[in-house]
Amino acid sequence: MNLQTVKNRFGIIGNSEPLNRALDVAIQVAPTDITVLITGESGTGKENMPKIIHHYSSRKHHEYIAVNCGAIPEGTIDSELFGHEKGAFTGATDSRKGYFEVADGGTIFLDEVAELPLPTQVRLLRVLETGEFIKVGASKVKKTDVRIIAATNENVQKAIQKGKFREDLFYRLSTVPISLEPLRERKNDIHLLFRKFSADFAEKYRMPGIRLNPKAVDILEKYSWPGNIRQLKNVAEQISVIENSREVDELILTKYLPDIDSSRNLPMVIDGKKESDNFSERDILYKVLFEMKQDVTEMKRVIVDLLNNNNLSSNEKTALITKLSDSSKLDGEIKFDEQPNNTVSLQEENIREEPPSYNISFQESVEIEESLSLEEREKELIQKALKKHNGRRKNAAKELGISERTLYRKIKEFEILK
Repeated sequence: MNLQTVKNRFGIIGNSEPLNRALDVAIQVAPTDITVLITGESGTGKENMPKIIHHYSSRKHHEYIAVNCGAIPEGTIDSELFGHEKGAFTGATDSRKGYFEVADGGTIFLDEVAELPLPTQVRLLRVLETGEFIKVGASKVKKTDVRIIAATNENVQKAIQKGKFREDLFYRLSTVPISLEPLRERKNDIHLLFRKFSADFAEKYRMPGIRLNPKAVDILEKYSWPGNIRQLKNVAEQISVIENSREVDELILTKYLPDIDSSRNLPMVIDGKKESDNFSERDILYKVLFEMKQDVTEMKRVIVDLLNNNNLSSNEKTALITKLSDSSKLDGEIKFDEQPNNTVSLQEENIREEPPSYNISFQESVEIEESLSLEEREKELIQKALKKHNGRRKNAAKELGISERTLYRKIKEFEILK
């Protein structure tokens, strides 16, 4: 089969070797019922491959259903995929067919398959191995003849190591893997794609098309394109609509390319690892606790300075010393050395008219109370953040430096009341 015919039919632009290889594999497996796993960064056009496979398969006259697994809430994903019986859960007023029942004889494309919850992964594995599934709230086993094509932009091996994805399901899905290269690896296709998008938008908005000068083309091809084809298309549309000049030079183009400095596009590398790979939730929590300790230390130093001047009364100094002594049990040790000429007991009821001068030193201690576990500190921080933001989880998550999804999981794990 001619590759160019396939490209024309599905609107695929490009002549790079990785793209042609991926298309060739898709065409070769199409007549079979082999399960295919498509991997690649977001915006690389993964959604085109399952359409090609379905079109050139014997199932092309049956249903083709594309499901974005990441867009369906965890509580309803089983119902969407496998259906449910009437009364299976609150709001289930009627029985409903799931995608696997509707697409019987056809093809299902599971996009962002790595976002599936673990219980749903078990159900999916059963469908792949036996073709059987059970509706939510039912006891009768149903059969389906569906070809499954999956896609993900995540590193599945890392997800397996973290316990987020089943290893047996991964091997069952990736009978034939197809990998789509990022746009930065297809430099010869970048200008070709830009011209195609520019021509499409010129026709759509009924205006003359834009053209890049040689220097702009050079910048276009050297840019890293973190958003891949989707980002390139957006840039072409923005310039087509906003700029009055139809001749685009390097100055105009760079206005639409965020972080054009290539050094800022590269992640920081620490001991051979990306910065994003080097930090976990526990590391973030340690960082928050360390910063809190620094704040407490600085506050105590300020109080010590106040105590060492003569603007405070003896009673005020005594009260501050007592508070500092009580709080030092966790964070440090405070020593009070009174000058020889002004010896005074803090227990005396009668204070001399001339207040004593205190020589106070603060010595940090690295000891931490053993009875306070890291989990308790983490729970306490989450409770404080939620209280500070009146239960608004989005703001609390931002304050803690973690994702909103992670905060939801921690609230459930620690059984924190709303």
